[in-house]
Amino acid sequence: MKRLFSPTCQVSLGGIAALLLGVGCSAPMESEEISETQSFAFGSKLPGLQADADLLAEADEAFAANEGIGDGVGPIFNAAACGQCHTNGAMGGAGEQIERRFGRFANGAFNGLANRGGSLRQLFTVANFNNPDLPAGSRGRCQPGNPTLCCVPLEQEPAEATVRNVGRLTTPLFGLGLVDVLPDSTFDAIAAGQPAAIRGTVNRGQINTPNPGDPAQANGTTRVTRFGWKAGVPTLLQFSADAYVNEMAITTQSCFRGQSLNAFAIESAPNGVPVPDGCDDLAVRQDPAQNPGGLTATQWAQVDDAVGSCAGNRTEIQDDVFLFAVFMQSLAPGPRDFSNQIEVTRGAPLFNSVGCSGCHVTTTFRTPANPARLDIDGTGEETIRVPGNFAFNPYSDFLSHDMGALGDQIGNDGDNLAATRRMRTAPLWGIRVRNHLLHDGRCGDIACAIRAHDGQGAAARNAFNALSGANQHSLTEFVRSL
Repeated sequence: MKRLFSPTCQVSLGGIAALLLGVGCSAPMESEEISETQSFAFGSKLPGLQADADLLAEADEAFAANEGIGDGVGPIFNAAACGQCHTNGAMGGAGEQIERRFGRFANGAFNGLANRGGSLRQLFTVANFNNPDLPAGSRGRCQPGNPTLCCVPLEQEPAEATVRNVGRLTTPLFGLGLVDVLPDSTFDAIAAGQPAAIRGTVNRGQINTPNPGDPAQANGTTRVTRFGWKAGVPTLLQFSADAYVNEMAITTQSCFRGQSLNAFAIESAPNGVPVPDGCDDLAVRQDPAQNPGGLTATQWAQVDDAVGSCAGNRTEIQDDVFLFAVFMQSLAPGPRDFSNQIEVTRGAPLFNSVGCSGCHVTTTFRTPANPARLDIDGTGEETIRVPGNFAFNPYSDFLSHDMGALGDQIGNDGDNLAATRRMRTAPLWGIRVRNHLLHDGRCGDIACAIRAHDGQGAAARNAFNALSGANQHSLTEFVRSL
């Protein structure tokens, strides 16, 4: 049933926007916007957030909810709940799980081996289960004498892969709603101001799940991609739909201005081999008469959560995808930790002098005065808006940089080696509540992570290594405070 919420109720935790300034080069926020510095625990909601409290509560519940095979989990997946992976510090933080990716280089070009299931190797399978409603054409294919049994194999790393067993850690979500509303020009300007030796690449990608509340977005338009380890995702709404199908194996279909959005409507196939029809999960099959177009009858039947017909110029985002994005939009950045004030003060100028701030920029970002709202259907009945003119310091340029030996060599089909070595600059805010660092979780402390930098990060690494032990400690204590 459609939920109706008023967009006029304002949830204000603390009454005014918080000034989350680190030590940097930019001017403080104006006094009329911020009257005091405030701190919020990890997992808190953004101060000045415009959203109905009931919608926020429902989003929290959806993000934490465990899904099962009857809800659409399967045939292969990595987790049964968003909150199962995003755990460090509070729900929404980084994770403990390390996912795995693979690929192949041939003639100097990357191949994600889509024919073998694509570069993400899902770690779990629904294995063997009985589906009493299994279509006739699928019966008896798993085990003779047991016509309704389904057998879903576990994905394996293909023998032809040359890039193998690459780790990928769950990224934290705190404060990313603020990043989501930044205009593309923000990132272009940062790149233009960086020295050539460390200048980042501004990635742009296609929007496949547009936000109905943002008039600048439409299906197929491009936007600066600012999320994910490779800076490959343009919006939190698309981040939600992508994670739902690739991590939890729940397929979704939405509508946007009469067009069916099918980018996340197709189940992943174990090593590229589709399971028999009806052996993907035990979710209720879609009504063939409601097929919105663009999907085969089998694909449409296996869509787990769908809006359905897009006739009449209908716009509506699938509920859970919207709720996950609402949850992420609502999260405040974590508080600074000044418990070791002396070392933090000593470390701040060292962070700049060794070159860390070249990519982990100390710039104070600011949301637009009137940020686009995240809206389920464009009517304003279910909506969330982050505060305008909100200053924040994520300590990242959100650009991708060639990290040399640290780069994971995973990319898009056709990328050369240099492109696959690019990694997005990881935001440093909240780093102290993360148990694992770098994209593959190889490091458990900040000094280790700095020493692993290479490529465009090598000069800063070398400068850090040249510091005295006392100065290295001060710098890492500054980073830890962010």
